[in-house]
Amino acid sequence: MRIAALVLLSLAPLGQAGSPDYFIPAHRVSGIGVERDDISDDLLDARTDLMIQSQTFGIMREPQALAGAKRITGSAKLQSLFKQAERDTGVPASLIEAIAYLESWGDAKAESPSGPKGIMQISGATARSMGLKVLVSTRYKVTRERILISGKGKKARYKTVTHKTPYVVTSRDDRMYPERAIPAAAHYFAGMERKFGGRDWAIFAYHCGQGCVGEMMDLTRRARGIPKDKMTVPRMFFSNDPAWNRELYEAIQQQMQRDWSPTYYFRIMRAQQLLALYRRDPDAFNTLSQQFRSDFTSNGIRAPHRLSVWLKREDLIFRTGDDIRLDAGKRLVRALDRPDYLGYSLKVLSDTPLTAEFLSQGSPSALGALAYIAFETHRLFDAMKPHDQKFHSLPVTALVEPEEFSRGKREGLSHSTGQVFDIDYSGLPPAETEALRFVLNDLGWAGYLGFVDEDSTNLHIGPSPASRDFFSSVFQESIGKKADELAHQN
Repeated sequence: MRIAALVLLSLAPLGQAGSPDYFIPAHRVSGIGVERDDISDDLLDARTDLMIQSQTFGIMREPQALAGAKRITGSAKLQSLFKQAERDTGVPASLIEAIAYLESWGDAKAESPSGPKGIMQISGATARSMGLKVLVSTRYKVTRERILISGKGKKARYKTVTHKTPYVVTSRDDRMYPERAIPAAAHYFAGMERKFGGRDWAIFAYHCGQGCVGEMMDLTRRARGIPKDKMTVPRMFFSNDPAWNRELYEAIQQQMQRDWSPTYYFRIMRAQQLLALYRRDPDAFNTLSQQFRSDFTSNGIRAPHRLSVWLKREDLIFRTGDDIRLDAGKRLVRALDRPDYLGYSLKVLSDTPLTAEFLSQGSPSALGALAYIAFETHRLFDAMKPHDQKFHSLPVTALVEPEEFSRGKREGLSHSTGQVFDIDYSGLPPAETEALRFVLNDLGWAGYLGFVDEDSTNLHIGPSPASRDFFSSVFQESIGKKADELAHQN
């Protein structure tokens, strides 16, 4: 995460429009949630850069990230093929190798369970359209079985029955040969760039398919707020909004659930940067890859989510209930339970000697993130104008907990940092749940927080290390004059 870009977004002042009865922070992250309907060119560039940087996690958490970089950049044969493909098609070698890196980690024999094969991960149908040969033949497995045909009162008689079971084998597959697959993929990509009129759309199409991109371009043309001469993949992505461009939003959500293809352009851009880093400074690349290893996984298992790499074992400082009691007012602060004002309500329960009062604490950054999420969710929900639905305060079911509470909880251990909290969305109106998830994704793509579904009803959320100062300042605002007035009324 580049802090300069983060600060650029976090210092945009917010006007005081809206109800004075609930918390409105003086500063906010620009272009989040309901504000996606007014993204300037400069803000789009900043959001795009943050989105590209956020893809580091998805790439570097993979055990093959380092080996793949070595394979792609260190093979004289592959480098020759990439450069020749650039000369033949005009597609930059750095882009072709970035696709090969993400698709297969440079492994010529890679095979996907869903069908695509080879270094460029080409499907059978696409291979044929590229002019690659994928030939199969039918063979038969022969088995014999002895069957009893007579045995009553006589000597048993048998006969042998032969069974022939057909199976298909590949006799030739050009996808598995880089010298055939790489040039074919480059020519195919160049054709898509001409067809769609932009390299970004061609990148999107390489993952999503040409039919998919044709439909998404049509929706983007019809979307509000997108100039016809500025119709790009980033514009498409950052203009989808459940309140502003509902049709585009629903189409992108469908594609995200299918294969995350709307983010593929940003991943390819980051892969290009990472491969350039490896060429320039392999040690720096290796150091970066180590930063995306989780302290809570082993044996080469990839980090399950961003929180698992942001939180380290040395952050697990509240190991017992006594640690929490002794820390009150130091690293931990009490969460203010004012649902109407802050937009969240405390539902923290305890059946142990450690009372709910002690468990209703968190770090200032965690509580600031909670207040900010509630604020943005409330704003977006209001803009969506859902019929017969009323905004409910977000139920917070867990803040800080001692390490001893984590037994049997998939994400429980991280609560002993004081940096995470849980929201139970099971009772929220459908539109509010939708708004909440949109806001979380938006802040997540900008690098401000991470979240994961802990179970079918619970979200586990925490701020990124780079955003903790920002959210701590939001927390200080949330306990300001208005909160003090409300506190004194009760």
